[in-house]
Amino acid sequence: MTTQPSFTPISNEERAARLTRLRAALTENGIGAILLGSTESLRYFTGLVWHQSERLLGAVVTPTALHYVVPGFEQSRVESLPHLPGEIHTWQEEESSAALVASLVPSKDKLALDDALPLFVFHALARQFGPERLIDGGPVIRALRLCKSASEIAIIQYAMNLTIEVHKRAHSLIKPGIRASEVIRFIDEQHRALGGEGGSSFCIVSFGEATSLPHGADGDQTYKPGDVILVDTGCRIDGYHSDLTRTYMLDEPTAEFTRIWTMEREAQQAVFDAARIGAPCESLDAAARAVLVRHGLGPDYTLPGLPHRAGHGLGLEIHEAPYIVRGNQTPLEEGMCFSNEPMIVVPGRFGIRLEDHIHMTETGPQWFTTPAKGPTEPFG
Repeated sequence: MTTQPSFTPISNEERAARLTRLRAALTENGIGAILLGSTESLRYFTGLVWHQSERLLGAVVTPTALHYVVPGFEQSRVESLPHLPGEIHTWQEEESSAALVASLVPSKDKLALDDALPLFVFHALARQFGPERLIDGGPVIRALRLCKSASEIAIIQYAMNLTIEVHKRAHSLIKPGIRASEVIRFIDEQHRALGGEGGSSFCIVSFGEATSLPHGADGDQTYKPGDVILVDTGCRIDGYHSDLTRTYMLDEPTAEFTRIWTMEREAQQAVFDAARIGAPCESLDAAARAVLVRHGLGPDYTLPGLPHRAGHGLGLEIHEAPYIVRGNQTPLEEGMCFSNEPMIVVPGRFGIRLEDHIHMTETGPQWFTTPAKGPTEPFG
């Protein structure tokens, strides 16, 4: 396979620099503190990884301090996990986690909230603080996470290399009579064998008409000669995602499949060609749709055509900013990473999604993986 022999995890030094930028943003915006929940933003800024539950576990960041808010019985577990230094404050089962958060925020200061916090946390905090003291921390967090560092891009590249190798192995496995569930299980095993955290982070395998459903069909399917094949999968490396889709045929493709496949690849290339520093995200989506309209598909979200946005950002979340969608005027910047997947759906027949990812450099876009070569050649 083509992956490098190892990767370098995000260092505590890089996380500390992120935390410094977050504190500077709080001061700049006149915010007293920000509450990070058990979310990817907690991991991003502190290194602490925790899964969301009905108990609040997170961190209160002020311009001068880092406070962890932890259920009492989880303190020893948290202490054993990697995280940046900070004081751990505990709350017991009969106590209010919202009251503990309030005790860490200066009186009358605004508290910004991680935009991935669950609603029940917001309601508890609103009762404690008063809703007028709570503000959306999403814009602050997302602005800091939007552009990836060189180390983040290197990890994503490693993950993408791993997953494209898994795609190649799955391609060699598919034969008449194989079930989609068998391919999914094989892909998970291969991701695990090659070092993906926990195997596949997700996997869609569709055959024939089911490929026209962007996120797959219910139930198991069996591959038959002449079926269109769609495989969409990814894994995580140090928390960062890969995400790649290939659509192809093993047999001689029909003229219609070849025509639509070629159109899909043209639309994907149009997105890449439109990706320039300073270009608004929506212009890339528009570039893909212009190709389809020129070939008589669409317009807009009309089918046959492109039923969804042309791409999404990727990092610690598999779908995050920037979104490549109409109405998003965010200008492209160096370090932005996003998918390029202007899927074409022909209802009741098949769908074709070619998904590769781009990261923006100072001179323009760069592929993480080489796009597919042809209708029966899914690898460049």
